[in-house]
Amino acid sequence: MCALRVVVAGAGGRMGRGLVAAVAADRHFTLVAALDVAGSTAVGTPAGGVTIGTDVDAAIAAADVLIDFTRPAGTLVHLAACARHGVAAVVGTTGMDDAQKAVLREHAQAIPIVFAANTSVGVTVLLALVEQAARALGAEFDIEIVEMHHRHKVDAPSGTALRLGEAAAAGRGTALAQAAVYARHGETGERRPGAIGFAALRGGDVVGEHTVIFAGEGERVEITHRATSRRLFVVGALRAAEFVAGQRAAGATGVFDMPDVLGLR
Repeated sequence: MCALRVVVAGAGGRMGRGLVAAVAADRHFTLVAALDVAGSTAVGTPAGGVTIGTDVDAAIAAADVLIDFTRPAGTLVHLAACARHGVAAVVGTTGMDDAQKAVLREHAQAIPIVFAANTSVGVTVLLALVEQAARALGAEFDIEIVEMHHRHKVDAPSGTALRLGEAAAAGRGTALAQAAVYARHGETGERRPGAIGFAALRGGDVVGEHTVIFAGEGERVEITHRATSRRLFVVGALRAAEFVAGQRAAGATGVFDMPDVLGLR
């Protein structure tokens, strides 16, 4: 079987460097290009046997799959190129608003896209557990989601925390938009029944920690995932790349996520 041709976007960033190294070291993949934004100090430097560049169309045209963990605006530019060239994509970018997600779904009419706020296999299982727990424990248990990340993270709550909120809301048979409480300050009054609260902590070099708390009368259930290395996101992203390449080969389009990748649906 021929090696899967991969282009990594954001190759100069923390995740990008990890992805480049993993793709270059895996015989199932061939790194054909690496991208970063114009003006980045990484542009023009070697990475995994290629040179980091800025020509999006040329890079993507040479690939089977794009792996993109960058910023929303850049991701949408990359996805537009993928749609033009018929290239599948794995997107781990967080912080997209509803309008940007709508554009992503438009591109997915032409190509298959795995869109996952967190490509960790463990977090994927965590999401399933949270939905199941919310359904089983019922309305008597209050739900709070606490997440912590490194000081450089620019969006809050994290994309993974929001997905956990969506899973909890689904277990309750409601929508997160109706239940979410993102901030508490001052005279807030009593906790609103059915609310799903969020707390975002930032500091140090924390890769990512998420805890979902189900607080009832006389007992509390906590489900926690702690990431100690970004390697786990890389491993999941490569599994997603293989999956989405298979969808492309089968002529499929649409938006997929990590439960699809792991066969949980």
